[in-house]
Amino acid sequence: MTQVIFMCGPAGSGKTTASLALEAAAFTRLSIDEEAWRDGHHEHPLPDDVAEQMRARLRGRLVDLVASGTDVVLDFAFWSRAVRDDYRRLLAPYGVAPETYYLATPREVVLARLDARKNAGPNEIVLPRAVAEAYFDGFEVPTPDEGPLRILTGSAT
Repeated sequence: MTQVIFMCGPAGSGKTTASLALEAAAFTRLSIDEEAWRDGHHEHPLPDDVAEQMRARLRGRLVDLVASGTDVVLDFAFWSRAVRDDYRRLLAPYGVAPETYYLATPREVVLARLDARKNAGPNEIVLPRAVAEAYFDGFEVPTPDEGPLRILTGSAT
């Protein structure tokens, strides 16, 4: 059975590190940050039209991969239940029940990580402090009633 993992958490929570471990275990990793960086977008938040183009491209890739039986980890924020539910609906026709991996990283750790970023690549995009705080504070934590959920405790470093 094809597996899809929603790597879920605010910017700086450790999603990419956890996603890379799954990629090393033969999952295909999709990342909006890497798509945007390749297209020359090195600042966040992305303009709405650019973000929509990235999402559409990655949704198409996700469907193609799932249809071919490939396991996928989505290295996205999945910041709201509505977004997670939308992706569940996309995957339902393929018989895939995605599992959410939530990175439960303390606010002070997330903000310190984001403050240390240097814009050196797609996984090091600098966020203004006010944006980083708004992202963290506006994040909707997933709950078990949404479907399979694994909580990963974010590192204190």
